[in-house]
Amino acid sequence: MRFEVWAPNAGRVELDTVAELILMTQGNGGWWSIEVPDGTVTDYGFRLDGGEPLPDPRSPWQPTGPHGRSRVVDHESYRWSDADWTGLVLPAAVLYELHIGTFSPEGTFDGAIARLDHLVDLGVNAIELMPIAEFPGSRNWGYDGVNLYAPHSAYGGPDACKRLVDAAHSRGVAVVLDVVYNHLGPEGNDLARFGPYFTDEFATPWGDALNYGGKGSDEVRRFVLDNALMWLRDYHVDGLRLDAVHAIHDPSARHILEQLAAEVHELQVTTGRSRWVIAESDLHDPRLLRPAEVGGYGLDGQWSDDLHHAIHTTLTSERHSYYVDFDGLRDLGATLRRGWPHAGRWSRFRERSHGQPFDRPGWQLVGYAQNHDQVGNRAQGDRLSQQLPLDLLQVAAALVITAPFLPMLFQGEEWGASTPFPYFTSHADPELARAVTSGRRREFQELNDSPHPIPDPQDPDTFVRAKLDWHEVDEGDHARLLRWHRELLELRRTTPDLRDGRLDELATEVDEEAGTIVVHRGSISIAVSVRSAPVPAIAGEALLGAPRVSITRRP
Repeated sequence: MRFEVWAPNAGRVELDTVAELILMTQGNGGWWSIEVPDGTVTDYGFRLDGGEPLPDPRSPWQPTGPHGRSRVVDHESYRWSDADWTGLVLPAAVLYELHIGTFSPEGTFDGAIARLDHLVDLGVNAIELMPIAEFPGSRNWGYDGVNLYAPHSAYGGPDACKRLVDAAHSRGVAVVLDVVYNHLGPEGNDLARFGPYFTDEFATPWGDALNYGGKGSDEVRRFVLDNALMWLRDYHVDGLRLDAVHAIHDPSARHILEQLAAEVHELQVTTGRSRWVIAESDLHDPRLLRPAEVGGYGLDGQWSDDLHHAIHTTLTSERHSYYVDFDGLRDLGATLRRGWPHAGRWSRFRERSHGQPFDRPGWQLVGYAQNHDQVGNRAQGDRLSQQLPLDLLQVAAALVITAPFLPMLFQGEEWGASTPFPYFTSHADPELARAVTSGRRREFQELNDSPHPIPDPQDPDTFVRAKLDWHEVDEGDHARLLRWHRELLELRRTTPDLRDGRLDELATEVDEEAGTIVVHRGSISIAVSVRSAPVPAIAGEALLGAPRVSITRRP
């Protein structure tokens, strides 16, 4: 059994096996290593220059959290049952974003398995897990992860994570994992003690930026690239969603995103399974999605907040913050036709011109009416279902599911869940906990128009209230909205024109005064009314309808 660690800053490194300290051998490039008899070490840490034991930067399991010891994991010992699974081609995906801790009553990987059949019946064929890398405490969105190689212990750890992926594949459902490579969380983050993992040349809003182009950056890049490949190889994950890549700064000749996409696609070839890399970016730069051969980064897809913003401003009266760049129906039509409306035009929110024209297939954009950010970054964490009546929720669903993009639903959206999704944490560091609580209140003190106080992220009840109430799915308007989502997704699955990602094949008719929009996609027309005007009548075969929606196949 071989233990190794990159610690170029250390003059002496010891393997702490609990039973004994073993001096490690210094090798080239700042690497230290030691061989021990197989099976003699289970839990361990590394001591740098005689200090306290620190977790392995590549720890595969932190059973007692990021402050505890690492545990050995034998990935070869898990018996997979998905040998026949070849993956899912991205244009065919219907995504469903979920948070393991709040998706099921158990809040675990195994708890999520019990709800997979609901998603299959809904018409979902890909789940997107919010970050699961080990974070401090038991409650967190996951973006404060510090042990990037370790599935969170409170969710069930490594084997439970594998069981979820295996169970999803047995049902024909792909798994996408949200990973964070722009920063690490502040609590339990010991990487800087090992080597130059971070840089002070750039900054992110959430923590120190990773060192992708400075001194020592070769090993930092390898740390991230190997992490990405580990999730795909050892956990059989089908794709990665890269958090906020606009906050990744890399001055290298080959950007880390291009290298990551290339190595993931190489793994796709060697394993014979489809693999995706989907970015989150607000740059409105199609270079992320263009092939490397023409100067792009070669990513497979990108989250697109524009469809959300356009739908939200159309259905609500909100125009604050970034919503000032969107003007309801007009920009909704422009987003559906062009992918994103910012193509070098003036952005009032940014106070500058922004973006380039989108020149890629529509299916490379992930479209949604809700997600964890757009719900959870509201003062109360309130969903659209807490703001809009059923008929307008049906409009939002129709616009997303019939759009030329990859549709994504956020957990519980399909039945209009009444539970909020506020921001929650469980930091053990008292000073950090106080800072998170006070910072959240400061952020929303002017925007909070609710009579209720802003939820304290550290209060356990904030987390408990975010858990989905599965008893709702069979009740009243919840059941009606769920049925509507099922019908829409079935229509999309069986109607080629609704899966066509060619934006130049789409046309819109917008009547801002009446509050209506008609979207033409091949022979299919989707007519919507967002105010009191009747839904525009379209001649042809009626396929699906709701009080404010009519979907027709024209002759």
